[in-house]
Amino acid sequence: MKPVLVYSTRICPYCIMAKRLLSNKGVRYEEVLVDLDCSRRSEMLQRSGGRRTVPQIFVGDCHVGGYDDLAALDRAGQLDPLLQDP
Repeated sequence: MKPVLVYSTRICPYCIMAKRLLSNKGVRYEEVLVDLDCSRRSEMLQRSGGRRTVPQIFVGDCHVGGYDDLAALDRAGQLDPLLQDP
């Protein structure tokens, strides 16, 4: 399975939903709390093409986007293949 990185904050309801969706699928992920580490927020902005909202989710090198994007991929049956190693 490809590594999953979730940039989030401690109080974001969309972050909670994204992490719940991933956990329910048995996906392990690394969480970066950008409200606790400003340097990581800058990293998130650079990697996401300037997106400031959380969550920002990456599967391997692929920028998925936020919770709505993640949920849409899952509904379309495209999340599981994206998570698999090539």
